[in-house]
Amino acid sequence: MSGTRVTLDTLGCKLNQAETESLARQLAAAGYELVDSVEEADVYILNTCTVTHIADRKARNLLRQAHRRNSHIRLIAIGCYAERSHQELAWIEGVDLVLGNDQKARVLDRLSELGCFPSSSSASQSRYDYGRNRSFLKIQDGCDNFCGYCIVPLVRRRVESVPVEKVISEIGNRVADGVREVVLTGTEIGAYHSHGVNLTGLLKRVLAETGVTRLRLSSLQPQEISTELLELWKDHRLCPHFHLSLQSGSDSVLQRMKRRYTSADYQRAVTSIRKAAPDAAITTDVISGFPGETEAEFEESYDFCRQTGFARIHVFPYSRRPGTEAAEMPGQVSDRVKKERTQRMLTLAGESARNFRQCFLGITMPVLWEQKSGGIWSGYTGNYIKVYARSGEDLANQLGPVKLESIYKDGVWGRWSDL
Repeated sequence: MSGTRVTLDTLGCKLNQAETESLARQLAAAGYELVDSVEEADVYILNTCTVTHIADRKARNLLRQAHRRNSHIRLIAIGCYAERSHQELAWIEGVDLVLGNDQKARVLDRLSELGCFPSSSSASQSRYDYGRNRSFLKIQDGCDNFCGYCIVPLVRRRVESVPVEKVISEIGNRVADGVREVVLTGTEIGAYHSHGVNLTGLLKRVLAETGVTRLRLSSLQPQEISTELLELWKDHRLCPHFHLSLQSGSDSVLQRMKRRYTSADYQRAVTSIRKAAPDAAITTDVISGFPGETEAEFEESYDFCRQTGFARIHVFPYSRRPGTEAAEMPGQVSDRVKKERTQRMLTLAGESARNFRQCFLGITMPVLWEQKSGGIWSGYTGNYIKVYARSGEDLANQLGPVKLESIYKDGVWGRWSDL
């Protein structure tokens, strides 16, 4: 007897991607058939994000689109938006189930309650391609920092870390599945702490006890950068890529945001990283138009980003989130001004990214190939430069030296010696 066919979709951060991947593995192991399209699925599960009002809108649109494309499909919304506002999602036509972060672990149980059962054949026969090169793994969840703009502490209240042994076991399983790169992620992985082991201790154990080819970290705070942590990058399996949250380069804005560092603290962290890993990509997030942000404060932030020379800058116009301190602050910046500042910062982001890539032209670097489109393969260096090359061979999940030759689209064009 054939089982229920399920398709999964994800919005938001790498933590959401890790949780969706984990759910996919559970569903496949239980005997559910995982498919790519809404049209061929019996169930559509959307892991939602609520960091901005745009993320909320995307979630509602995806659910409505799924219902229009397949009126018989069961719609299930899980995750942060589901946690923040169950009713907003439950009102959408066709939605059968809404599960917040504390309930989404019961998805398989709830599927059975809806009459959606797995195949009666052996679970081992249920196969799903996770993407054999990069896998996202949650090691930590929850945040209690309550930055002024951020809704995450309201929707991921429980602060917890995954035990070291479980992390090592999960990485071992992925390596056995053929995964070449594992990305460790969480709400705030720098706060990892399990039975006396911090993030540095965890990384030491992972590097010593697993055969993972590449290990990448999702995001850190500048105050979490230490000499002991950076010493670990002597092991070349650790990708020289640091996503270091900034949000603003203006100290007065950082103070209103209730961030726990100054621009000088941030710059010291950047200097330490570049000393320990000279080829490192430092990427960041910036909010434009935070309440009360003056033109002078924006210019401070703009100049800080320009001088730092980020490999990538993710730019977000400030989004008013219910229940956060910033939502009630005076001096809300107009949409017009936010749009103008966002566009200026995006232009700078493009220039910075191109300048970073330019520094590596003519250099040969290892690239992990991921996917092919129109005869052109793409993959990433350890410092997260996207590389393109043409080949008729199957390069999926192959890691090899590539000479970076020229700027191409959002990355560089490369020549692999074995092509």
